[in-house]
Amino acid sequence: MERKYQILEVLKKSKTPIKGKDLSEMFNVSRQMIVSDIAELREEGYKIVSTRDGYVFDHGNTVRRVIAVKHNVSDIYDELKKIVENGGKVLDVIVEHPIYGELTGRIDVGTLDEVEKFVSLLASTGTKPLSEISNGIHLHTIEAPDEETMNKILKAIRRYRITKDNEEATE
Repeated sequence: MERKYQILEVLKKSKTPIKGKDLSEMFNVSRQMIVSDIAELREEGYKIVSTRDGYVFDHGNTVRRVIAVKHNVSDIYDELKKIVENGGKVLDVIVEHPIYGELTGRIDVGTLDEVEKFVSLLASTGTKPLSEISNGIHLHTIEAPDEETMNKILKAIRRYRITKDNEEATE
C-alpha cells in the first residue's frame, strides 16, 4: 500500500489530531514528504483538516454552522466555555476588516482545557482578539456531532448571538 494511503488510514482511525512531525517519524520520511502526501490526498478529495494540534480526518458526520455573535473581550472565556460544555467545537473566528475584507483566525477549541489554553495565550501575549477590529461583532464556525447538540449550543450562547429579522435566538 502506498504511504499516503497508509497515512490516510492512520488519520481515519485517530480520535485526536496527529502532528506532521509524528507522522514523519511513524513513516520514517521528512516532514515535507508528509505535507506533500497530505496535499495529494486533499487533491483526491479526502477531507483532511490542518489544526494547531495536527492533522485530522473529517469524517463528514458533523454539523457545522457559522453564527454571528457580539460581546466584549471579557466574555470570550464564557462564550467558548458554553460552546464546549454543550458538546461543540469552535473552529475559527471571522471578522470584517474595513481595508482587508474578511479575516479568519483559527481557534480549534473543543475541550475546557483547550479553552483555558486559548484564553491564557491571549492574556499572556497581550494580543488583542480579532473581534476588537469589529467592535465585538464576529462570526464563529461551530461544529457539533448532531443537530440536537447544535441547538443546545445555540441556546446556551443566545445572549451573545446576533439574529436576523428578529428570529428567535434558540432556533
